[in-house]
Amino acid sequence: MKRFIYTAIFLLLNFSALALGGLFTSDGVQSDWYNQLVKAPWTPPGWVFGFAWTTVMVTYALYMGYLWPRVLNKSLLITVYGFQWILNVSWNPFFFYWHLPAISLILILLLTMLQMYTFYAFLKQMHLKASFILPYIAWLVIATSLNTYIYLYN
Repeated sequence: MKRFIYTAIFLLLNFSALALGGLFTSDGVQSDWYNQLVKAPWTPPGWVFGFAWTTVMVTYALYMGYLWPRVLNKSLLITVYGFQWILNVSWNPFFFYWHLPAISLILILLLTMLQMYTFYAFLKQMHLKASFILPYIAWLVIATSLNTYIYLYN
């Protein structure tokens, strides 16, 4: 029962991050600035982004729901999670609102490295359940490649 409560709390936190970031994304995707960018040939259709982020946040909440009761150093976990949350929310305004792909690239690189660190730092506590964070890492690698392409070719 407690794991369900932990997972629900992380679902709420994760989707609040998406909602806050989304405030800067909806108009940005339709903007002339974004539509005129040279994008990577592997850029997926728009609906994939919503589907991917929804899936990622659900699996990440499951990961955190399992990890929370197992981890001894809750301070480290809160710090890592909080930093991840801030980086995740921050990327959207830097990219879509302020049109700063270089700073956005730094943010998403930091986020990707942080999630890779999280995977390895808590692997012993999570065992096979560590796989719940892998969709997040995989999507971040794809998103980082898209951001890198935009930075390099625009």
